[in-house]
This record gives sequence, structure tokens and C-alpha cells, in this order.
Amino acid sequence: MEWRGRRQSDNIEDRRGGSTSGGFGRGGGFNFPSGGGVRRAGGGLSIGTIIFLVVIYFIFKMMGIDLLQMLDTGGTTSGPGYEQSQSGGTRAPANDEMTAFMRTVLAETEDTWQGIFQAQGQNYEEPRLVLFSGSTASACGSASSATGPFYCPSDHKVYLDTEFFQELSDRFGASGDFAEAYVVAHEVGHHVQNLLGILPKFNQARQRMSEADANKMSVRVELQADCFAGIWGKYTQQKGLLESGDLEEALNAAQQIGDDSLQKRSQGYVVPESFNHGTSEQRVKWFKRGFDSGQLAACDTFSGPV
Repeated sequence: MEWRGRRQSDNIEDRRGGSTSGGFGRGGGFNFPSGGGVRRAGGGLSIGTIIFLVVIYFIFKMMGIDLLQMLDTGGTTSGPGYEQSQSGGTRAPANDEMTAFMRTVLAETEDTWQGIFQAQGQNYEEPRLVLFSGSTASACGSASSATGPFYCPSDHKVYLDTEFFQELSDRFGASGDFAEAYVVAHEVGHHVQNLLGILPKFNQARQRMSEADANKMSVRVELQADCFAGIWGKYTQQKGLLESGDLEEALNAAQQIGDDSLQKRSQGYVVPESFNHGTSEQRVKWFKRGFDSGQLAACDTFSGPV
């Protein structure tokens, strides 16, 4: 993929080099937290509130986060392009090749979806990409290397442990920069679904579904994100950025991370009822459909068989 020298996005939070853990739950693909909580107005702090704050202080203390120190220093600085160090401070933006590549890929997704949304008279709200190592906190719960890349609709952020790419190459035999770009484009596809209202509808509907039915619907959601990633690939090709073998890299990645392939590799057999991302054949099919058409209308995974 010809990515060097192109525009780079500022919508990056680089948290690598720090160990920020927190939150509860598990991400993966995308995560739908159950929102809620009751906010009550009133003056002063009750005894219950004081006890609650003390408990929170000690929880953070056990996690290695000194809230009093943060207050004393005015809090840590966080934001696009900054890493949080283990001591709680900040460091200059990382400028390694991985960061530059991620910034460029994200910028290309921004350009693609801005153009598509504008053609429909809508505004595309750009997501943020969080790069981390080890673990970090998200509005959907804790993110770690075990969860894999995922999109959190609550904060409109994509979370990615960049070590995942090494695993993708070494463990699954899916190497190449366009394979890595496909992963990012897939998660951005979930963001597009969120903006279009597809994820909120699924989140609401799945509460009334059995686990088996929710898995079947999840497959359709994931395959549509693959199709949206294919649309991005089409626009990238039209810009002349694809090199020989790039498309094959993305299709191979889709092939290697199908539910059936993953289950065969890990346990030697497949359990179709537990599929929630789609088979290898389905993932390849829908990415290619988006790539071949470049049209949102071609990505209707909710009508008919997948």
C-alpha cells in the first residue's frame, strides 16, 4: 500500500508505553455496554457519598493510580498523540512508523466516509483511534491484548493493541500492511454503523433475543462491517494506492479470522451456533462485495442469506 507522504489524521490517542487498566467487561469486535445510573441533584456530600469516594480512592490506589497525586499536579495531560507514562506523566507524541501508518490509514477512512456521507447530505463524525499496549480503559470496559481490536460506540473510539498485528502475522499467517489496514477499516465500519443507527438498533433488539439468535444477528453486523471495509478498499484502489498483492493480503486476513477457521485452529472442530463474526467464506465474500461495488446499498447483510 502506497501510504507514505499522505495526509495523517490527528484523531489518534497513543497510549503505548503506559499501563492504564480499568473498567469492567470485555471488548471484542464491538462492545455494547448497558448504560444507566441515576444522577441525583442535591447540596453537600452525604456520609454514603464520602464512603463511596474513599472506596474508589483505594481501588485506584491498588491499581497503582494515586488520585491525590493527580489532583496535586492538576491531573495528567492526555489527548491526541500523547503517551501516558507509567509514572502518570506524559511524553511527546510517538513518531514511529506504526504510528505514521495508523494515522495515514485512519485519514484515508476519514476521506472515504466524509465523501460518502456528504454525497447523502450528511456529516461524518470522525472516530478516534486509541493505540495501546497491554491494557487500557474504554467507555465499554477494559481493553487488553486478549480482547483484540474493537469499537466502542459509547465513546466513538476504536481500540487497538498494535501487538495484534504481530500475532496476526505469526499466528494466523496474515501479514502485510493492507491486511493491517483492513483491520482498522473493519472497526471504522462499526463506527459507520453506529452513525447510521444500526448498532443502537441491534443493541436494543438483542436484549429480547436468545443467545443463539443474538449470535446470528451479530454475524450480520460483523459482515456488514467487512463490506464497509471493502468500500474503503475500493476508494483506496481508485486513488492508485494499492500495490500488487494488497487485495490478496486483505482477503487472506478475512479468511484467517473467520469463526470456523479460528475454532478449527484452537479446538479442532467448529460450533456454528457460537459463530458471531461469520465464517471465512462469508467474511471474504462480503469484503469483496464492498470492494467490487463501492456502494453502501451492496452491504445489506440483513436481507436474505449471508
